[in-house]
Amino acid sequence: MAKRLFIKTYGCQMNVYDSARMADVLQPLGYVPADSPEGADMVILNTCHIREKAAEKVYSELGRLRPLKQDREARGDGRMVIAVGGCVAQAEGEEILARAPYVDLVFGPQTYHRLPEMVARAARARSAVLDVEFPVEAKFDHLPDNEAPQGASAFLSIQEGCDRFCTFCVVPYTRGAEYSRDAAAIAAEAQRLVAAGVREITLLGQNVNAWHGRGVGGGEWRLGRLIRHLAEIDGLARIRYTTSHPRDVDDGLIAAHGAVDKLMPYLHLPVQSGSDRILAAMNRQHGADDYRRTVDRLRAARPDIALSSDFIVGFPGETDADFAATLRLVSEVGFAGAYSFKFSARPGTPAAAMEDVVPERVKDERLETLQQLLGVQEAAFHRSKDGAALPVLFERRGRRPGQIVGRSPWMQAVIVEAPERLIGEIVDCRIVRIGAHSLHGEVTVADHDSPTQRVCA
Repeated sequence: MAKRLFIKTYGCQMNVYDSARMADVLQPLGYVPADSPEGADMVILNTCHIREKAAEKVYSELGRLRPLKQDREARGDGRMVIAVGGCVAQAEGEEILARAPYVDLVFGPQTYHRLPEMVARAARARSAVLDVEFPVEAKFDHLPDNEAPQGASAFLSIQEGCDRFCTFCVVPYTRGAEYSRDAAAIAAEAQRLVAAGVREITLLGQNVNAWHGRGVGGGEWRLGRLIRHLAEIDGLARIRYTTSHPRDVDDGLIAAHGAVDKLMPYLHLPVQSGSDRILAAMNRQHGADDYRRTVDRLRAARPDIALSSDFIVGFPGETDADFAATLRLVSEVGFAGAYSFKFSARPGTPAAAMEDVVPERVKDERLETLQQLLGVQEAAFHRSKDGAALPVLFERRGRRPGQIVGRSPWMQAVIVEAPERLIGEIVDCRIVRIGAHSLHGEVTVADHDSPTQRVCA
């Protein structure tokens, strides 16, 4: 008899990938996806520790799950297994069990391949299971082949952990040291995804361009070489990768941007600050001019490349002059998109103990100023596509009947009115209107089912 599994995913694309693989691992035990925790036999919270108050959000969700578990057992409908995985579990495993003793499983991001064993142990012992070790190499070796339908786009994890130790970041402590999968294993998973209908693959890693795995046939490859190898897979139309560190953009990767047509011209390259003093305090291991030079080299190799970035305002000790340097870098580089946040201390990181804390009022003002500038740049980038003919990979239905939604090479959402049979295809579209967060267009090749082209409202 099938058992229902509900997974709530917090945070980054890595967690999205991990959640999908958790479902793969549990499928042989009879678990099938559920749309909500109500009535589920097992609920997993796959957590993220990056954002402010991340742990408290998890405890709040656990509080909502507790009565569901109690009601189920009171009715005699069996046991609801509640599990907490991911980075909050890794950082606060014992605290979770102390504060929420009704939780059955707590496991870190490197141990979910052992979920079947954990479920069995919890059932036998009728007590909680805690597994937060760091067997990084074992996880990928023991995951089942992923042959489930993925849609037009899919994530593929190639690298985990980080050795950079930025002073504000918890990743080295929750994901562990850097580990790179072998190129042959990555290529095999990519081929399975393509065989299942995937047209676009995004390579994932906490510091993905630090990937340096064993190449096909031996020797060590870097990311640029891996991308060239994956580009040879028939049926794979688009390749992306995220998230990158400026220090690890090497010559081979820049050359790949210029030579590999399947590598999309959009790169998320976090800089965090434009001030060398703040970058040093963050232990970013690069300066603002280093970042500018890297951007110049990328644009020389691929003139149509667009960049997005991450920014932190109000880092301890940030002065008006430091913030002005960030605004200057943004103005000079120009970004098609960005994620910007106020600094919030992550427990256990060096930055959490730093003095000279920036007042919240100042953080608010700086964030508003930065976001206004970034918003102007993003809007200008979108307007630059008005009237352009763009290849769009359609991924899903739109909100309105008759709409389908896809992505441009620059990650922009494109909405058109067209038949659903185009989902999974790359189709040339002319952009006819620029929305607040998306582009609206029309298919430029006449549809066989309709004598006229229709424009999305």
